Amino acid sequence: MPIKIPDHLPAKEILEAENIFVMAESRAYHQDIRPLKILILNLMPTKIDGMVITGAPVETLSFEEVDYWKELVEIMEWSKTHVFSTLHICWAAQAGLYYHFGIPKYELPEKHFGVFQYYVNLKYEKLFRGFDDFFYMPQSRHTEVRYADIMKCADLEILSLSDDQDINIVAVKDRSQFFITSHSEYDALTLKAEYDRDIHRGLSIPVPKNYYPEDDPTRTPHVLWRAHANLLFSNWLNYYVYQETPYEIGKLQSKEQEK
Repeated sequence: MPIKIPDHLPAKEILEAENIFVMAESRAYHQDIRPLKILILNLMPTKIDGMVITGAPVETLSFEEVDYWKELVEIMEWSKTHVFSTLHICWAAQAGLYYHFGIPKYELPEKHFGVFQYYVNLKYEKLFRGFDDFFYMPQSRHTEVRYADIMKCADLEILSLSDDQDINIVAVKDRSQFFITSHSEYDALTLKAEYDRDIHRGLSIPVPKNYYPEDDPTRTPHVLWRAHANLLFSNWLNYYVYQETPYEIGKLQSKEQEK
């Protein structure tokens, strides 16, 4: 799926050098396609139709204590009738599960920090087309949602988790909402930056698991998740946004009213 750019944009060569699929406007105008519209609700202080709601460093607070909780609730409610599929990431996954389904979060005794192995729970799920049976994703959080709570909710399905029932991806059965506890969007050095930051602050923080060779922070970390992360986002965009979104958004609103 290409990024459409002006014909003579200087960044074109840079993007292509990073192996990113770009398409000049002159070529795009001759393609019989419709553009995707993706809304990104950025809650992170240092980061930049479907919708993606990012995580935020507020997970140790109760949801109602977060300054913008009321505004976030309004947006999540609005998304039910104006967005065909919403992707919730990290804290936003916990916030969405809590708001929409009353799923609580629990504080962990130690930060869940590093790169962890998960397995595909529903092998014929379109989100996992091209995936191996097991894959890796980064985690960086102090709280969790629990398997037992999600299993009690008839509207939810667990799409991927670890052998010890660490939840990775949950979805509503009609796939209008996905909740991803991991950080598949992290680049190679994001966990390192978080670790170095906390060490500099004098915090007691474990070395990210399965990240540095032999758990040695002086060595260059390994990237184990990039291919599956790219598949995850491209599959969501293609199979749950582009292929399924009706041309008339009123159909989505009618669908929500029927629930």
